[in-house]
Amino acid sequence: MSFRISTAGLHNGAITQMLARQADLAKTQTQVASGKRVNTPADDPVAATQIMSQSQTRSQLAQYAKNADAATSRLNVYEQAFADASSLLQRVRELAVQANSGAMDSSARSSINTELQSRVKELQDLGNRRDANSEYLFAGLSTQTQPFSRGATGVGYAGDAGVRAVQVSPDQRIIDGFSGMQAFLDIPEGNGTFTVTQGVHAGASSIDTGQVTNAANWVPGTYTIEFTSPAAWQVKDATNTVIASGAYSSGGAITFNGVQVTVTDTPTTGDTYVIAPAGKQDMFTTLDKLIAAVGAGIGDPVSRAASSTGIGASLTQLDQALGNIVNLRAEVGTRLNVIDDTAAARQQLDDTLTGSIGKLQDLDYAAAISQMNQQMVGLQAAQQAYTRISQLTLFNYL
Repeated sequence: MSFRISTAGLHNGAITQMLARQADLAKTQTQVASGKRVNTPADDPVAATQIMSQSQTRSQLAQYAKNADAATSRLNVYEQAFADASSLLQRVRELAVQANSGAMDSSARSSINTELQSRVKELQDLGNRRDANSEYLFAGLSTQTQPFSRGATGVGYAGDAGVRAVQVSPDQRIIDGFSGMQAFLDIPEGNGTFTVTQGVHAGASSIDTGQVTNAANWVPGTYTIEFTSPAAWQVKDATNTVIASGAYSSGGAITFNGVQVTVTDTPTTGDTYVIAPAGKQDMFTTLDKLIAAVGAGIGDPVSRAASSTGIGASLTQLDQALGNIVNLRAEVGTRLNVIDDTAAARQQLDDTLTGSIGKLQDLDYAAAISQMNQQMVGLQAAQQAYTRISQLTLFNYL
């Protein structure tokens, strides 16, 4: 049996072979030029899928890094704001201590009051501070709304309690801010357990903010300390039942239900102080009350005692506010440390992925160049063979 190959078939077969060799050579040349073994999914479907997945993960890591940088920048702004608030409150506390000195006359206290009023405005401006993106720091999630403004009843808050969480790694989110409620409003009142306020008062005594001596015995409620004479006191609960009594001496402790307060100087029969469960008091109210207490008249012992009680209560509130600011600054530091830790872990993962992608994608230049040379020789041989074969016809034998 014999086979006959047509001239057209011979040409088509040769051209197909040359085109195939050209395609192989072009692929190898592309690999050498790019330095990559896998340039299209067709080069290695399995490796291409892995490269795509790992490259996507690296892109996510890059976005996490940007998020972390933005969170760090914002938290640094909060750190500065809290540092400024701490300095401001320290100065206010110094002024309050000065004003409560018996050596201060009305003129000196008036000067202190003038500075205190400017400090209140400064605190409000601090509460309305913006970040680098012109967003209000302490407005919660309402970052375009000015949070603090003064109205007829004092400084009001127009923000909310929300905070933003930013993804800084595949499994780590960081809250990048604090609401105005956290920073300025939700300050524990009094000593944190109860408050002491002046009730009926005609004498020259003053009272401190008290302390808890036995938390297990404290029963939350409203109590009234009443002086039945300048030398005797009694404590009544909300039902007007006497639950404790004793003799009074200036500077002596009045103790009941696991708490104690100290009254100094001379009370008058019928004078009262009210003890109630502590709530929350914002910083602006604290400063407003301090201004009122410092600005009150001190022309007689009774007025001076009332002013001293008010300033003493404000000092306790200032200490609570300072403690809150210290805690928030510590929280800023903790969050920044977490961001630093996630940055190290993120970089380690990125390095691992880079190495893995390199193993899948990088080209072995020595092998590729050797292969390219072989393909070029093969292509040239095929072209030369075709050139000779294409010139052969029947006429060459006639």
